[in-house]
Amino acid sequence: MLDIPLSALEVAMVQTGARAVDTLRDTAAFAQGVERLGYQRIWYAEHHHSPAIGAFPPVVLTAHAAASTSAIRLGSGGVLAPNHAPITLAEQFGTLAALHPERIDLGIGRGPGTFDEAIARALRRGAGPTTDAEYEGDVAAILSSLVDEVALGPLPEPWLLASSTAGAALAARLGLPIAVAHHIRPDNTQAVLECYRAAFTPSRWCERPRVLVCVETVCAETDEEAAWRIGPMDVIKAGLLKGLSEIPFPTPADAAAHSFTEQERQALAGFRAQQAVGTPETVMNRLTQLAGETGADELMLTTPVYDLGDRIRSYELIKKYSEATAAP
Repeated sequence: MLDIPLSALEVAMVQTGARAVDTLRDTAAFAQGVERLGYQRIWYAEHHHSPAIGAFPPVVLTAHAAASTSAIRLGSGGVLAPNHAPITLAEQFGTLAALHPERIDLGIGRGPGTFDEAIARALRRGAGPTTDAEYEGDVAAILSSLVDEVALGPLPEPWLLASSTAGAALAARLGLPIAVAHHIRPDNTQAVLECYRAAFTPSRWCERPRVLVCVETVCAETDEEAAWRIGPMDVIKAGLLKGLSEIPFPTPADAAAHSFTEQERQALAGFRAQQAVGTPETVMNRLTQLAGETGADELMLTTPVYDLGDRIRSYELIKKYSEATAAP
């Protein structure tokens, strides 16, 4: 039985044949649906210059969802520190926390949010990739600005996103809760958690190690239907294996007709085995296993499927199965 909170990561995929504004409209409906189902929080990821993912600032999506929901926690997962002035992030999320007390999270990450080097440089006003020291300085400046400069009332809850031991070590030094990107680099998850827990130092933000693990999760009534729904993301991943980043998000039918190499099939199968895809029973067993293996305090589910209704249905099936199998 899975007895820890479940949350959602909204990646805002832009489907082939749709407009970005359609995806933007769907984000509010998704937030309302997930809140109705009783999920703990929704986070929004920062991406730029991608044909498959909307370039919607997490702070804007957080504000929009907060205005159209009433209780679910909302925030960034994450906002990327190298792309923003620390004081600006503190002001933005501090204001949101004042407007929506006890509901706002500030998840901070390091990556540029794009595979395009020119776009990455433009986001940083011509600067190159951030160094470890610069990133640590940015995160520390965001935290201090929240307290010393903004402090309009209740503060947002800060988290550090990590997929490497370097990120884990920083979260531990600063005493921050950690969100582990198992959905991106599952082979690193255990090393990240071991590093984080071994070095954790309590802070005003967190008294003990606190772990959220994000897992790619697609649930359907049958394994075949789940495989159909995850098909478009398989095409995206296969493209990334070839070094192709400019790939639109295909329809499930187009994905089903896609020809994968044997090497791609093996890589995709290996990745999927570490995530949670299948029927409610299969998915819940895998989530329960992952929670046990990682000692996670919370699991965040990311469900990159083509149709909004199918996406919400995946979250609904998981919740219904969890409630039906819960101990009396």
